[in-house]
Amino acid sequence: MSLPKEMTLIEITAPGGPEVLQPRRADVPVPGPGEILIRVHAAGVNRPDALQRAGKYPMKPGMSPIPGLEVAGEVVALGDGVKEYALGDKVCALTNGGGYAQFCSVPASQALPIPEGMDWIQAAAVPETFFTVWANLFGLGDAHTGQSVLVHGGTSGIGTTALMLCREYGIQAFATAGSADKCAAIAKLGAEPINYREQDFAEVIAQKTGGNGVNVILDIMGASYLNNNLKALGMDGHLVMLGFLGGAKANDVDLLTILGKRAVITGSLLRARTKDEKAAIAEQLREYVWPVLSAGRCLPIIDKVYEYTDAAQAHARMEGGDHIGKIVLRVE
Repeated sequence: MSLPKEMTLIEITAPGGPEVLQPRRADVPVPGPGEILIRVHAAGVNRPDALQRAGKYPMKPGMSPIPGLEVAGEVVALGDGVKEYALGDKVCALTNGGGYAQFCSVPASQALPIPEGMDWIQAAAVPETFFTVWANLFGLGDAHTGQSVLVHGGTSGIGTTALMLCREYGIQAFATAGSADKCAAIAKLGAEPINYREQDFAEVIAQKTGGNGVNVILDIMGASYLNNNLKALGMDGHLVMLGFLGGAKANDVDLLTILGKRAVITGSLLRARTKDEKAAIAEQLREYVWPVLSAGRCLPIIDKVYEYTDAAQAHARMEGGDHIGKIVLRVE
C-alpha cells in the first residue's frame, strides 16, 4: 500500500489555551513491532487532551506528545509480529497519543474492529470512554445487574457511556447535571437526573433509595464532592474517582463514614495503565460490549463534529461545558 512521506498533524505549540493547537507538517510514523499504522478518518476529543494542552497532564516517556487518545480509520501498515489485522481493515483504537493527525501508530492490542453499522465519527467516539467506563465502573466499581449507580457529569462522554451501559445491564442509574437540557438528556438515557444547582444529590439519593444509598459512584469532581459522595454511598459501596475538577486535595474528610459503611475509595488513570492492562480491557470489551454495539445499542452520542484543523474550536466547546456526549474531529 503506497503511503505519503508526510502528513498534517495538530501540535501543542506551547502550554496554554485552545489557540495553542496548530497544524504542522511531519513525517508519517512507522509502526514498531506489534503496532499498526492507521490512516485516521476521525479522532475523539477528550478532557485529558485539554489537560495535556494546558501543561497539566504530560505524556509518559515513549508516548507521542501529539494530542489524541482515540481514533478510527483503516490499517495501512503492519509492524513486525502483527497477525490480528490485515491491510485495509477498519478499526478504532485507544492510542498512546498522536490521534490528532492523518496517520497514527498504535499497539495492535489496543485496536478493535469497528462494530457493524458504525461510521467513522461514531467509531472514533468509542475507545477512550468505553475503555474508561468498563475498567472503572464495571472493573474497579464491580457494578452489576440489580445494583444502583450515581454518575457525576452525566452528559459528558464518560457519563453518557456509563448511563447507556447501566441501562443495558439492568443497573439503576442516577446522574448529576447543571441544566434542564442536560437533565432531560439524562432522562432519555433511562437514568434519573439530579440538577446539582438546585438539589443536594446526597439528599436525593437518600430519598430515592430509602436511605440505603447507591452501590457505586463514578466521580469526576474529587475533593469538593468527597463527603457528599460518602453520604450517598451505600454499605460496602465503591467510590471510583476519575478526575478532580473540584480539587485534588481533600480536607476534613469524614473518616467515620468510610469505616461505618466499609466504603472502598479507588480510582485510576487510563493513560497510566500498561500495554497488557489495556489489551485485557480491549478483550473484555470485544466479548461483552462489542455485540451490544453491533446490535445498534449503546451507540455513542455525538455532540458536534469539527474538522481536525479546527481542533482549537473543539477544545473551546468542550471546556465551555455545554456539550452533551462526544466531540469528534473529522480527519481528511
